[in-house]
Amino acid sequence: MLLRRIISQSSAIRRRQYTTTTTAMKSVFCAETFQPGILPSIRPSTDKSDASITSLPSRSESDSFGSLTIPPGSLWGAQTQRSIGNFPIGGREARMPMEVVYAQCLIKKVCAEYWSQEENGSKLSKDVATAIGKAADEVMDGKHDDQFPLVIYQTGSGTQTNMNVNEVLSNRAIMLLGGEVGSKTPVHPNDHCNMGQSSNDSFPTAMHIASVLTILNRTLPGLKVLLNALQDKSKEFDKIVKIGRTHCQDATPLTLGQEFSGYAKQVEYGIHRIEATLPALYRLALGGTAVGTGLNTTEGYADEIAAKIAHHIDLPFYSAPSLFEALAAHDSLVEVSGAFNTLAASLNKVANDVRLLGSGPRCGLGEINLPPNEPGSSIMPGKVNPTQCEALTMVCAQVMGNHTTISIGGMQGQFELNVFKPVMVANLLDSARLLGDASSSFATRCVVGITPNHDKIHDLLHGSLMLVTALNPHIGYDKASKIAKSAHEKGQTLREAAVESGHLTGEEFDKWIIPEDMIGPKPKK
Repeated sequence: MLLRRIISQSSAIRRRQYTTTTTAMKSVFCAETFQPGILPSIRPSTDKSDASITSLPSRSESDSFGSLTIPPGSLWGAQTQRSIGNFPIGGREARMPMEVVYAQCLIKKVCAEYWSQEENGSKLSKDVATAIGKAADEVMDGKHDDQFPLVIYQTGSGTQTNMNVNEVLSNRAIMLLGGEVGSKTPVHPNDHCNMGQSSNDSFPTAMHIASVLTILNRTLPGLKVLLNALQDKSKEFDKIVKIGRTHCQDATPLTLGQEFSGYAKQVEYGIHRIEATLPALYRLALGGTAVGTGLNTTEGYADEIAAKIAHHIDLPFYSAPSLFEALAAHDSLVEVSGAFNTLAASLNKVANDVRLLGSGPRCGLGEINLPPNEPGSSIMPGKVNPTQCEALTMVCAQVMGNHTTISIGGMQGQFELNVFKPVMVANLLDSARLLGDASSSFATRCVVGITPNHDKIHDLLHGSLMLVTALNPHIGYDKASKIAKSAHEKGQTLREAAVESGHLTGEEFDKWIIPEDMIGPKPKK
């Protein structure tokens, strides 16, 4: 009874944890954000409103450190310009992910709405709130990507990027209201765009929003394409009996379908693990402001802002139960990255198996044929390589490296603030994109085109000495072992060695050694 109850409870936990649900969400970022293979890019100006931006002359803006010259065509202000000068680190790959910028714009829009409402004190005029919201929408629609030039290697709280967003929204809102760009009136980057916020709580909120949307729009869809492809192949190959291998040595038979079912289950479990981390990402830090106390906000602000964000995206975001934890630690990101890391280990195994099973075409295992996608050598004519397998395994290596960075970043929460936020979210988003894109590519350009090499499978199956395992119940392990060893040493077939041993006849061998009967348990008598 106790064992039955434990099994029942365990099954209930598994169902609760691993049930795949279809999540409906509203589209708030430009469509290109989550397209596989599309890198965050500086797109050319095409919208009419952009002409007024590109024609902006150079100007002087100031912050608490003094005045700086802002280049022509720029919506950013002094703090962004100062960061450009202070952190000339890395290249294009080091830019702050646009997913984070878009998420911050959503936060600014929602906060402006909140502070403009009468029940919240009307601390922001309706006109200013509307202009901030319109500016945020333009950014989220991908119209101003070139206005966010900062790199992830900056202050560990993401303050420079938060101010980059504030300055761009402020100046764009000023333009929409007919004011002078750079004047900070009637829309101020700190007083209005950053009202009720700190970088310390708005940036980690953006981290969570960006991560959730990337996982739901890019990671999981790509993985599900791969899962479906592997499941289809498992069914297609269900009747093809082949030799199994353990320790890279011959083992007992199984079907090619059974082998692929293992790959499919690994991907399925990987999907479940990622989905199980999403509730941690739905917790938002906004409302904690500087150290988690909510200074410069009002009672109920954190909950209401989280509810507004949830409404805008139609996802179950909510205010973190402990805003102190939400600012000082990012264990949630480490947890998600851990699921990515586990998946990378799984995908690496799958891709390597496929690569080895398809090795050849003349001198390898050659049990399966991989679809040829492109020439494989600049010197060897006709050579075709398992490029999709190689691409996927390289992605797995990168994801594991990202996990190391994220794990170290998670350790850097001294007192009330973790100060590795930008590099943590950048690496997490990189892993999320890579896993989704590579899984989809591997599925569509490799897995779906895999065909079995029946002749090679047959020859390897019937040439294996490990079929002798089926003799154990009839003549015992020791005698069967001597037969296999003799066949190997003398270059005989297993049947020849078995008959020569005198332990069984040829007819008995044919009756007992049937590979098709060795792929599962025997029925109870």
